[in-house]
Amino acid sequence: MLLSTIILPIYPWRDGRAIWQRAEELGFHAAYTYDHLSWRTFRDRPWFGTMPTLAAAATATETIRLGTMVTNPNFRHPVTLAKDLMTLDDLSDGRITLGIGAGGGGFDATVLGNELWSPRERADRFGEFLPLLSALLQQDATTSHGAYYTAVEARNIPGCVQKPRIPFYVAATGRRGLRLAAQYGQGWVTDLDATSIGDISVDEGLRVVEARLEKLSAACEAAGRDVTELDKVIIHGSSPEYPLTSVDAFVDWAGRHSELGITELVLHWPVPNSVYASDAVVFEKIATDGMTQLRR
Repeated sequence: MLLSTIILPIYPWRDGRAIWQRAEELGFHAAYTYDHLSWRTFRDRPWFGTMPTLAAAATATETIRLGTMVTNPNFRHPVTLAKDLMTLDDLSDGRITLGIGAGGGGFDATVLGNELWSPRERADRFGEFLPLLSALLQQDATTSHGAYYTAVEARNIPGCVQKPRIPFYVAATGRRGLRLAAQYGQGWVTDLDATSIGDISVDEGLRVVEARLEKLSAACEAAGRDVTELDKVIIHGSSPEYPLTSVDAFVDWAGRHSELGITELVLHWPVPNSVYASDAVVFEKIATDGMTQLRR
């Protein structure tokens, strides 16, 4: 079981540098950040660019993995995203993971002036976006003409430090998304925020995760792939609060998810006066004492 964190891109770098470095000092496996232009209750608060933030974090750290959790096609194009990711993998000396999903209907969905995509179109776009991105990151030159995305002799030289490309952690719950995770993912990501209204119980959350894992296993079987090859990641959102109340609560929560087959847990770095407010002292103890207890 691995423990990682999400550091929101809300800090001027004079403050943010110390947070990313502290995450490394505490022993987190990875530090991710959201790939949004603005997001929910943070819409009218400071919010910096994802790729520049990760570039700065890559030069300020040495061992911790870094990445998006998650990006999506709402305002990204495979050609330019591939170039950014290749560069980040170089800056970090091979420490980048791409968390990626089909996206949703938040602020980012219409910021470029387009109409909100239907669920079908969003799935269609993701089904074209992900294979093209995978090809771009593995080939010196790529040409592809799709219904939504085109690449004409797009160059990505010298390619990724990690071979054959950086790992994809695919966020998916539906049939088509899970099929893409089985085909292209080195990991699978899920959370509970999108399907819950208010707080849900730990038991209810575990039942949801277990059902999704069963669907992932079926998708892998259909693709001729062993589901154990994929890392399985759960992002602790703003609900339920329980695992962050104490080290013992976290160990119980983490252990129960480990029994289901979850391999990596992701906690939000505490943000005061927000949905991610939590006790910073307890949070750091979870990263150190909690993980020690869990491994025992």
